Order: sequence, then C-alpha cells, then structure tokens
Amino acid sequence: MTPDLPLTLYVDGACPLCAREVRWLERSADPARLRLVDISAADFDPKGLDRDRTQLRRRLHARSASGAWLTGVDATYWSWRLAGHGRWAAPLGWRPLRPLLLLGYQLFAVLRPHLDWLPHPDGASRCTTECNVPQKPSKTSAASDDRL
Repeated sequence: MTPDLPLTLYVDGACPLCAREVRWLERSADPARLRLVDISAADFDPKGLDRDRTQLRRRLHARSASGAWLTGVDATYWSWRLAGHGRWAAPLGWRPLRPLLLLGYQLFAVLRPHLDWLPHPDGASRCTTECNVPQKPSKTSAASDDRL
C-alpha cells in the first residue's frame, strides 16, 4: 500500500553513505512527495515524533503524512520510488528476496556506524572551525608503536 504523501525520510547527513544517497534522492525528488530531514543537523528536534535521535540513527525511518512509520528496507523502497528511482527500488519489493534483504539490512545497520572513515561527499566543507574525522592509523605510526 502506498504511504500517504508527502513521505518524510529521516536521514543521517553525517554518515558518508547516507549523504551520498541523499544527494541522489535530492536530484530527482519532488518535495511534495518526498521530504528529506537531516537528523544530524544541529537544529533537528525529534519532539513530536515518538522516536528519539538514537532510534532514528539505528535504522532508516520514514513517516507518511498520516503518521505511519516505515523503517529499513521499506523506508528505502518507498523513498526511492517516490524520488523516481522505481527501477532501482523494484527488487526491494520482490517477496522472494525479502528475507535476504531484511537480513542484509540488519547487517548494514550494525556496520553503518563504523563506516564513518569513508570519504563524505561534502568533504572538508562540513567542518566549521575544526574537523574531527577519525583517522586510520598509518603503518608508520603503528610500526613505531610496536617498537615501544
């Protein structure tokens, strides 16, 4: 069943993979059909959503105009369809694949917070005064630590 429009997708703009998907959706999404809300924005307030920021970060959430929640694969499926990417969304709706897709999404949801080392599409422009991007230890520093 098609969700009541507009569908509001709550995205983590600080996540490099999520930010790439948001850019892809923004290029074609009609705001009357799909709204994108960045839960990592300083002015984001989850009051009135019956979900807190931690819950919204755990898995992708979308909320229909009537207040019905979609999460994970379902939120992805409908946001892609509403942005005009039905060809890419179609496999997400195939019933025989559903158990595998749900399992894959659960795995992704566990791994996603650990992918913050990936390059963000906004690069250094995201940093206002100082950028606290976790750095991978270099081989030379790891080697010098071994000598201690």
